[in-house]
Amino acid sequence: MTRARVLLADDHLLIAQALEHLLQSHFEVVGTVSDGRALLKAASELKPDVAVVDIGMPLLNGLDAGEQLKSVQPDIKVIILTQNREPRFAVEAFRRHASGYLLKDSAASELTTAICEALGGRSYVSPAIAKAMVDETLVAGGSVVTRELSGRELQGERDAVEAATDVDHGGLVTRENVGPPTSRSGPFDEELNRGRLGRCPLVGRKRRASR
Repeated sequence: MTRARVLLADDHLLIAQALEHLLQSHFEVVGTVSDGRALLKAASELKPDVAVVDIGMPLLNGLDAGEQLKSVQPDIKVIILTQNREPRFAVEAFRRHASGYLLKDSAASELTTAICEALGGRSYVSPAIAKAMVDETLVAGGSVVTRELSGRELQGERDAVEAATDVDHGGLVTRENVGPPTSRSGPFDEELNRGRLGRCPLVGRKRRASR
């Protein structure tokens, strides 16, 4: 038995680094990539158990990349981590067989919980948008509405992410990881240092023998 292998995909370097720091004590972080095509290539080589994916990536957005990844590696768990609170994006993510949809301003423990839930065969969505997501999927008869997002809507998600960032001296700085921890919970806050992140079951895979 060994720790679950996690692959990170986010085109914002500081976020990717913070995620790696957040997860490495609980999981084996096997790599980080910055675009959807690189995600597909890395996943084929590294064989992760879980991919944590941003939606607004260049070359191939996270929803398309996650869907393609699931088509070639059905057992992999895809967790979307995004700034977008619009429930239609969460509905679309699950329509494309994602196992989780989290907001980047969620508490640090939420990402670990989502990964563990996914590894256990369950789904996870941030409580902040859960009700809105249910409302988005239901119509009067109780049937589920699944409408594929257009390329324009997906590009709008990327534009929104770009607008929510500050570029300073060539370095990308985002609101989630700038400055000291505050009372507002965020994915890179005090919980990381206080050891409050939950434990996750080990994965039943034999380690490869070293050469």
